[in-house]
Order: sequence, then structure tokens, then C-alpha cells
Amino acid sequence: MFLSIDTSTSSAGVALSNKDQIFISDTWHSTSSHTAELMPAISSILAQSDIVLNELEGICIAAGPGGFSSLRVGMSVAKGISIANSIPIASVGTLDLEASPHLGNGSAVCAIIPSGRYDVAYALFNKNSERIVEDAITSPEELVSKINQPTLFCGEGLSAHSGIIENSLGHLAQIIHSAPADRLVALTKLGTERLNTGNSDNIDRLQPNYIKAPSIGGPKRIGKIIQ
Repeated sequence: MFLSIDTSTSSAGVALSNKDQIFISDTWHSTSSHTAELMPAISSILAQSDIVLNELEGICIAAGPGGFSSLRVGMSVAKGISIANSIPIASVGTLDLEASPHLGNGSAVCAIIPSGRYDVAYALFNKNSERIVEDAITSPEELVSKINQPTLFCGEGLSAHSGIIENSLGHLAQIIHSAPADRLVALTKLGTERLNTGNSDNIDRLQPNYIKAPSIGGPKRIGKIIQ
């Protein structure tokens, strides 16, 4: 059995899976504190499944980017369970989780999630599913100014910014809205793939991916998508 934990953003979730198939999960929109919500959610799905922590074979954790406090809570809980029960842990980047269901469809993919009050954290993949930009933060206007080919946009950041993307890019933009559970499904799939091949993280080195916008000089510049 594997436990998946995603507290990257206000859309949070936990799941239990057998291999890579989820058999029980809980997703919620956090309106107060991941600290108060996460452990009760984990305890609930464990109790419903009649499973205790030391029976777990591995833990899958969404590593960010995302909210500073929310990422810290999820990572701390995952590492605590891992250390206390000698359970291997595998992290997967949150933007990789958003992009994963859409890679391999022959289109460039841009995954975005909210970052702060207006900016977005993003990752870009070309039509061959190759990542061409590392996780970074920018404004929606700066991001769309660099798109010059048909691109599929996905991720939680679309809830606030799909309008500017569609208005700026027109037919070049394909907008795909996803359900909160989709990221959890991707985490379970990619995380258990790592664990099943013995590719777990070093618990002492594992940290959330806190990416920050530059404090001077505006957002990072990004290159055009490579065709």
C-alpha cells in the first residue's frame, strides 16, 4: 500500500493505492490551515481501509512549487511518517503532476499554478514531451508573450488566468481545466513508479521546491517554445 500526499496549493488531497491504483482518497479546498486538515484526512482514509502507518510500503509527496506554508506542512508530515516507520519516500514536482496527463499528445504543454496574488509558477514542455523550461515564476502577460505555437495549457492556475491566455493567444491556446483529484492520480502513478524501481529520495536531502520570483529586475525571462 502507498500513501500519496499533495498540499502544494489550496487544492489538497491524500490517497491510498495498491500499486498505482487508488482505492480511497480525499480531496478538499483548504480555507484555513493544511496543518489542521492534513493529519485528520490521512487518519480517516487509513481507518476506512483498516490500515496502519507501518503497513505502508511507500509515500508519494508533491514537492512543489506551491504555497510556502502548504508545501512545508505536507513535506514535514510525509518525512515524519517516513522516518518514524522506515518507509521509503518519493517526491514528484507539482508542475510535472499537472502536465503529466497531457504529455505525449503531440502538442506543446504549459502547466501553471497560482503563485502569490497574481503571478503563476509554470513549466513548459515541447511537443515531444521534453521539458524546455525549469520551474519558474512570472506574470501571465510575460508568459503568453513567449508562446508562438499551438500550446495546451493546464493546471490550477487556469482558474484565474484562462481569460488572459485565451484573449492573448486565440487559436494557439488550448485550455484544459482539470479536477483537483487529477493531480493526486498523477502523483500516485509517478510516485509509485519511482518507488517500485527503488528510486526513492534521500530523506535527509529532501526539501520542498520553493521557487521565488526575483526581488529585483522583474520576473525571469523565458525562451520561446522549441518546436
